Parts: sequence; C-alpha cells; structure tokens
Amino acid sequence: MQDATITRLPDPSGFGSDPFTDILRDGARKLIEQAIQAELDTLMAAFSNEKLEDGRARLVRHGHLPERAVLTGIGPVAVKVPRVRDRGTGEDRISFTPSILPRYLRKAKSVEELLPWLYLKGVSTGDFTEALAALLGPNVQGLSATTITRLKADWWQDYEAWQKRDLGSRQFLYIWADGVYFKPRMAEEKQCVLVIVGADEYGRKELLAMTDGFRESTQSWRELLLDLRRRGLKQDPKLAIGDGALGFWAALREVFATTREQRCWVHKTMNVLNAMPKSVQAKAKGHLHDIWQAETKAQANAAFDFVIETYGVKWGKAIGKLIKDRDALLSFYDFPAEHWKHIRTSNPIESTFATVRHRTKRTKGCLSRKTGLAMAFKLMMSAQKKWRKLDGQNRLPEIIQGVEFRDGLRQLQVAA
Repeated sequence: MQDATITRLPDPSGFGSDPFTDILRDGARKLIEQAIQAELDTLMAAFSNEKLEDGRARLVRHGHLPERAVLTGIGPVAVKVPRVRDRGTGEDRISFTPSILPRYLRKAKSVEELLPWLYLKGVSTGDFTEALAALLGPNVQGLSATTITRLKADWWQDYEAWQKRDLGSRQFLYIWADGVYFKPRMAEEKQCVLVIVGADEYGRKELLAMTDGFRESTQSWRELLLDLRRRGLKQDPKLAIGDGALGFWAALREVFATTREQRCWVHKTMNVLNAMPKSVQAKAKGHLHDIWQAETKAQANAAFDFVIETYGVKWGKAIGKLIKDRDALLSFYDFPAEHWKHIRTSNPIESTFATVRHRTKRTKGCLSRKTGLAMAFKLMMSAQKKWRKLDGQNRLPEIIQGVEFRDGLRQLQVAA
C-alpha cells in the first residue's frame, strides 16, 4: 500500500450525560437510516433505465420528509425518510415507503427486543427479518437480500477508509493491545480481531488499529504496527498495556523499540488464580490486589515477595506466571498517579468488546472476514464516542518532555 492511499479523517470526540443509552440510540438511528438508504438505492437502480420522452430520468430524489421520532424502549429515536419524485404521467406512479419504517409508525413494537436485533442482527441477511419483526411485529416483510448486501458494503467501505487515515500529525502516549475472540467466530477457527486503542497528547482515547489475525502471531502484530508507522505514527508510544501471552510484545520491540511494557493486571490475576485450587483463590486474589494497589513500588515489591513466599511452595506453577512478568507488572509506578487506573489494565478494549460479545453471541454460524470486521468496527466506533478522557491531562505534556516520575509523583529536576 502506497502513501498516496492515506486519507485524512476528522478526529472523533464528544461525550454524553448517559453514554450507554446514547450509544444505543445513536446506533439504532444510524442503522435505520442506512437501511432506508440501501433500500432506496435498490429502488433507484431498478428504475434507472426508465426515461421520459425528453430523455430525463423518470424517478429522481426529492429531498426528505419531515424528521419524526419513533418511540423505543430507550426513548425517541429521530429518523429521516428520503422522498422520490415520479415524473411519469401514468397511473402506476412510483412512491417510496421503506419497509423498515412504515408511513405512520410512531412507536416500536417489542421494544425490549429492538436494539439487540437492530444493532447486530441487521448485518446478517438471513436474520434481518427477525430484526424487523422486533421493530414492526412478526408479520412484517423483510428487506431484500440485495438491500442488505448494499448496507454491509457501506460498512466495509467505512472500515477501509478508516484504515487508510493519516496519522502524521498525531502522537499517542499510551496504547492498549489485545487479540479478541468472539461469537460468531470468524471464518478461520483460530482467527481473531487484533485491536489497538491509543490515548493521544490531549488524553483522548480512540480506536487506533483493528484487523483480523492470529492472537499469538508475532507476524500479525508486526504487520499491524508497521502499518501504523507507515501512516505517520513516527514517535514511539511511552507505554503499551496488554496481556502477557500476546505475540504483540515481540513485535512491539521491533517496531517501537523504546516503548515500555505494562502487563494487564486483570489478565495476570486470572491466569494466576486459574492455576490454583478454588479453595484458596479468594484469599490469593486479595493478596494479588495488595500488589498493584500499593501506593509505592517498594510497598508493591514487598507485597509481591509475600505472595511468592505464601503460595510459591504449594503452587509453584501459578507463582511462576507471576514472577516471569514482575518488572512489566510494576511499570505503571513510573508514570503519573492520575493515570494508574487507566494503564494498569487493558480495560478500554475489554469493556468495549464485552458489549460486542453480548450482541454477537446469539448469531448462529460463522461470519465472513468482511462481515466480522465491519461489525466489530461499527460497534467500536460507536462506543469510542463515549470513552472517557484520561484523568490528569496536565501531566501529559510532562510525559512528552521526558519528566521523570517515581511512585506516580513528578521528580524535581536538579540544575546542573
């Protein structure tokens, strides 16, 4: 891919008073409007060859009907319906009424089922009738397969354009990485979605990269990171956060050699506890929390040694998982304390994909590569609008300037 293929997209931002509801309402509105547009495109294409005697097209676009609100279980969802004009003079005049939004619909039926279906099931041709049934009732006639194909193609085009955006003017101080599996599975059994979320110099979190690959594959992660550099991300992030099992770390050391590493404490805690009997897991979990919740690195190391001494003899395999990443588990102490809750775990990815998994687990069969990526991309972009900025944004310029932090506190610079 050449540099000429890089395009610029606006930086996403914006926050709402009720992020979860706003995400759902916005997702429903966009999907309804996209479905209506796809159905309209199908209608216009079907009559594209019909002309008047003077050569003008018989069927043309004619603005929009007044915006109306459809009452759903999450409140009113505002939608617009485009109009068409039939210039013909016969009795069989053509009008456009989208099947997803009948002319007088003001209240969704089965509203408690509306969004789980519309938000995901609508991307599956075979299940789209079920999505419409949740909105309009069980006897509704579904959209054609051609219309749904157009809709999914639009999602894929959005994803491809986003992949080519220029990053030359951006700097990301923190990045979170994870390889996410979800149902329905991708076409290949071991295939997953590789995700990188970044926090820029203003403290804004955003989806930085996403593609399909193999979670343990260093090569897949290397290709993803090299593409970020090719598109202009020249400065190494200050810290990367992720699960210790990823092939991501070997690739990171090759592409962004100066980036420090922080292992995710949520993943590490689960890995350690899974290697212990259930009878001791609750107590051991509390002792593990004592490590990463300590106020200083010295206190964290003392708690670390206590866990090793307490559990190492009987459960050496579990403690071995902890010891091998000791330094990388405590890297966050060298960054501002205001950022600790953001950088100790890969939660920005985990929490978002928990929603993705919830919406995908009922879909049967497996997704094609394009459908799976387009679906995950749309859900991530919707969630991104409501991600919280980093706390302690005043510390970000200090990190860029190379100011030293110890135990989360800025160290005074001694004049030479």
